[in-house]
Amino acid sequence: MAKKTETKESYQPAAFDPKAYAAKKRKADPAFRAAYDALEDEFAALAALLAARKDAGLTQADVAARMGVSQPVLARIESSLGSRKHSPSLETLRRYAGACGKKLVIQMV
Repeated sequence: MAKKTETKESYQPAAFDPKAYAAKKRKADPAFRAAYDALEDEFAALAALLAARKDAGLTQADVAARMGVSQPVLARIESSLGSRKHSPSLETLRRYAGACGKKLVIQMV
């Protein structure tokens, strides 16, 4: 039996929209909604980090170099906000902000 070769024309990746999936799942599943909503502040903090880095036109490697850490360490800092395993300290967030030419500001609303 001949092995089928994928070509550019035959490859069709499955479309996935995580925001739409989460919105749909939040409406249908109360347990998912509670868990998702409990992460709202982590999502907001991660969005702020990524926006600061993007606004500064920097890569993870750029920010890492400015902070004096390696790129994998910076990737763990960014990913830790969604996992709740090792949240970055305020000092780390200050250094990240400074590396992006920003100032860390914390607000309670």
